Amino acid sequence: MLRTVHYGAQTDQPPLLIVHGLFGSARNWSAIAKRLSDERHVLAVDMRNHGESFWDCRHGYTDMAEDLAEVLDGPADVLGHSMGGKAAMVLALKHADLVRSLIVADIAPIAYSHTQLPLIEAMRALDLDRVGSRRDADEQLQAQVEEPGVRAFLLQSLDIKEKRWRLNLDVLAAEMPRILDFPDIQSRFDGATLFLTGAKSDYVSRDHRPMIKRMFPKAHFAKIPEAGHWLHADQPRAFEAAVRVFSDQTATEFNTS
Repeated sequence: MLRTVHYGAQTDQPPLLIVHGLFGSARNWSAIAKRLSDERHVLAVDMRNHGESFWDCRHGYTDMAEDLAEVLDGPADVLGHSMGGKAAMVLALKHADLVRSLIVADIAPIAYSHTQLPLIEAMRALDLDRVGSRRDADEQLQAQVEEPGVRAFLLQSLDIKEKRWRLNLDVLAAEMPRILDFPDIQSRFDGATLFLTGAKSDYVSRDHRPMIKRMFPKAHFAKIPEAGHWLHADQPRAFEAAVRVFSDQTATEFNTS
């Protein structure tokens, strides 16, 4: 089963399950998860081949959705970013009984063409024997990863003491075509759904909306100003506020239906 971090106490509302993106972990979401747990129980997971969860040779979205289904013992509101957003969509499409509402952060149910293999190669190239601190690792990565924010994000998955990545880089590289793709699922999710995107991101466009509406007929769309693909890191307070508003609306509609 996936490593799961729990925040807050159980309430009469379904828990919120947070699903991170590629190269991420539950740790990346700890600040937001803690704040959102002031009114409800929040769960954040390490996905397979990430963090402290198990490693496996398969990394497709059906596999990941089944992992998420094992974590839940009843309906939850599910929030997924990027790769985690695709996994959350597949969970909703295949296990609608486990998902009350869905928030998809900056991803669409389509196949993308921009590979993340260069980042994997950069991590593989890191000489771990010469890493004694996070600064050492950051200096090495600069040659291949220019953006400081991306380097900082990747280095959250580096175990300095054990001199190892908490990422199954070989499998993630081999499975990259499946990570970029989206499975052909002939079903739809009729629950409340929010596609929340960064205004500076091009991952979700208006051209994607007809396809999204076919799978998620109750989908709504919102953008966070001054945010890119990592919208929860770029504008955490605005992101948190959007999640709260949508969750409160969903709870109200559910309780009055």
